[in-house]
Amino acid sequence: MVPTIPGMVGLSWLLVWTTDWPAFWWTGAALTFVVIPAIDHLIGQEARNRAPDHALSALEGDRYYRAATHLYLPAQYLSLIFACWLWSGGGWLTISPIGKLGLMVTTGVVGGIANNAAHELGHKRARAERWLSKLALAQTFYGQFYVEHNRGHHVRVATAEDPASARFGENVYAFAIRSVTGGTSSALGLEAKRLARKGHSRWSLRNDVLNAWLISAALFTGLALWFGAVDLPWLAGQAMIGMFLLEAMNYVSHYGLRRRRLPSGRYERLRPAHCWNGNAVLTNVFLLHLQRHSDHHLNPVRRYQAVRLDDQAPQLPGGYVSMLTLALCPPLWRRVMDPRVLDIYGGDVSLTALPPGDAKRLARQQI
Repeated sequence: MVPTIPGMVGLSWLLVWTTDWPAFWWTGAALTFVVIPAIDHLIGQEARNRAPDHALSALEGDRYYRAATHLYLPAQYLSLIFACWLWSGGGWLTISPIGKLGLMVTTGVVGGIANNAAHELGHKRARAERWLSKLALAQTFYGQFYVEHNRGHHVRVATAEDPASARFGENVYAFAIRSVTGGTSSALGLEAKRLARKGHSRWSLRNDVLNAWLISAALFTGLALWFGAVDLPWLAGQAMIGMFLLEAMNYVSHYGLRRRRLPSGRYERLRPAHCWNGNAVLTNVFLLHLQRHSDHHLNPVRRYQAVRLDDQAPQLPGGYVSMLTLALCPPLWRRVMDPRVLDIYGGDVSLTALPPGDAKRLARQQI
């Protein structure tokens, strides 16, 4: 249902048959930030948290769940084409600038959830699914995530070296900027090293960051030629929203959590305690069980339908979508989450993921 939201809005528009009702095009934002959190609150947590061990193999092999991720892409792209048609004038179906802005947000939500589908596909061993991951990321021009998430974030998660692990006290907006810039730099570096080991130039099409960016550039150019350059600002806007939503999920997943550095200088092994988890029913469906995050990090190749909630992992007071909505207001987020982070570390703030400056000041005070 998610990638068809703009189309459903358009169909509803035809049924209403009105000249213009700008609020109608904000449906995607309303569903994401109001309706889903409300339903999750009403329904509560999923009762069954773990698939039994003997069922995992059959569950992962079930083609229904694989089709759910693969079929996201054609619906996603049809939705994007529909939005571009409307932004460029829509022929006989015209909408106001406020309506177009709402459609941009709604399309950005579709792109943000597409990034989540790309996250699922990018972890798989099949080459075809990895390419589908790049295609899903093309709408938001965020192909570097394909490299950085798998080979950067999953290695360095909950450490000071990981730009996608939110620091204690950091707000979601500052984090998103830091994660996008740091993740992009890291992805380029990882690809340069990989290609150098194989004797190839970093500037070749073998570079998974560059070829992913080329897919996005071809997509945006094709849409601009088809519908006109007037669509480019709207495409850029929806891409930024999709990027932000992906990074906001990263923010919710690891806020304030830090792996302990051992005397050897290395970090302790990743444990369930290094990821925030949730088990709200609708969000589990909406985000492909992303909020069962500890099991995902410990078993990254496991398909989403088989990912299980770890009872030892820290639990959020709401589902990921509800917590993302809360994160948009940093004072409320800190009021709810900071005490929970401190509880995990017995009230010792020095054990949390402090920003570098705060950590140095605290170290000097302790000396």
